[in-house]
Amino acid sequence: MEDISTGILFGLLACLIIISGYFSGSETGMMSLNRYRLKHLSNQGHKGAKRVEKLLDRPDRLIGLILIGNNLVNILASAIATILGMRLYGDLGVAIATGALTMVVLVFAEVTPKTLASLYPEKVSYASSIVLSLLMKILSPLVLLVNFITNGFLRILGIKADHGAEDHLSSEELRTVVNEAGSLIPSRHQDMLISILDLEHVTVNDIMVPRNEITGIDINDDWKSIVRQLTHSPHGRVVLYRDQIDEVVGMLRLREAYRLMLEKNEFNKETLLRAADEVYYIPEATPLNVQILKFQRNKERIGLIVDEYGDINGLVTLEDILEEIVGEFTTSIAPSLAEEITPQSDGSFLIEGSANIRDINKGLKWKLPTDGPRTLNGLILEQLEDLPETCISLELAKHPMQIIEFDENKIKMVRVYPEVR
Repeated sequence: MEDISTGILFGLLACLIIISGYFSGSETGMMSLNRYRLKHLSNQGHKGAKRVEKLLDRPDRLIGLILIGNNLVNILASAIATILGMRLYGDLGVAIATGALTMVVLVFAEVTPKTLASLYPEKVSYASSIVLSLLMKILSPLVLLVNFITNGFLRILGIKADHGAEDHLSSEELRTVVNEAGSLIPSRHQDMLISILDLEHVTVNDIMVPRNEITGIDINDDWKSIVRQLTHSPHGRVVLYRDQIDEVVGMLRLREAYRLMLEKNEFNKETLLRAADEVYYIPEATPLNVQILKFQRNKERIGLIVDEYGDINGLVTLEDILEEIVGEFTTSIAPSLAEEITPQSDGSFLIEGSANIRDINKGLKWKLPTDGPRTLNGLILEQLEDLPETCISLELAKHPMQIIEFDENKIKMVRVYPEVR
C-alpha cells in the first residue's frame, strides 16, 4: 500500500467504516424484528418481509455471514489505519491510530447504526436484506464452512443447534402481548381477548346459579299451580323435578309449553313431561374453555352441574360463559348484582352475603380473592374460622368489613369499604 496516496487510504478507511456500520445495523435490525408481524407481512406478500423471513430461517448462517463481513472489514480498516498512523506520526502513530480507530468504530460503526436499527428494525432489515441475500449466494461456501465448524464445536459442548425452530407463545406470553398492544387493539377488544385466555382458569362452579336459586317446577304440585308458574316464569327454560331438585325429570322450553297450551285441547302433566328435553349434566369443576366446546359439540345451551355423588350443585348456561368473555349483556351492573349491592353515602357498600365474589370484583373493580369460597359469606367464614356475631369488624384483602346481619348460620348482610391504600 506504499504506492497508494494518503488521501485514497483515508477515503478507503471511511468506506470500510460505513460498511462495518451497515453489517452492525443489519444484525441488530434482523434480530430486533417482531417475528409475528414479520410472518403476517410475509403472508400478505410483502417482498422485503419474505426476503428477511428466508434469511432468518437459518439464523446461524445469517449471523455467520454478517460476522464474516464485519470482521473482514474491521480487520482491513485496522490495517489501513495502522499504515496511516505510521505515515503521519511514525512509530507513535500505531498507538494513535489504534485509539482513534477504536473510538470511530465504536461511535460510527457500532453504537450509532445499532441504535438506529433498534429504533427502526423493519426499515433497516428490509433494505439490508437485498444486499445480504446477494452476499449469501456469493459467500455461501465460506458461510457453510464457518457454520460447520461452529456447529461441530457446539455439539462437542452438548448443545444442539436447532435450525428453523418456530416460536410459540404460551397463554401467559400471549396475555402480555395483548396487554402491550396499546392503541393497536381497542381496550374493549383487549378485555375480551384476556377473558378468553382466562376461561381455562375459571370453572363452571365459579359462574353457576346455585341450586337454591334454580328456578324449577315440582310436577307433583297441583296443575293450576304448575300452569301459573309456567306463565309467570322469567326464564326461557325451567327445570322439572319431583319433590326435590335432585329428582330432575327434564328441562322444559317455555316456548314449547306455550305452543302446547295453544294447540292441544288436552294440556296436562303427561303432555308436559313428554315435551320436556333430556337433562344435560356437567361435572363440577369443568373449565369454561372446555365447557363452551362441549355446549357447541352437544348442541346444548344449558346444563345442571353435579358433584361426585351425583347431587346437583347448580345450573350454568351458554350465556353465562359468553358473559365471561364480553361482559354482562346490560348497560350497567347486572340486575342480579344490583339487587345484592347497595352503595352508601359514605362510600361503603351494603352487600348480601350470598353475592358471588367474582361478580363483586367485576361490578366494583375490586380484587377480592377468588381461589377459595365463591360467595362473600364463605370468604368471611373462611377468614374467621368460626360463626361470627353481628357488628364484628374485620379486614379482608385490604377491605374493611362489618357484619351487619347474621342469621341461620349465614352472613346475610355485610358493609364493605373500598380498598385501604
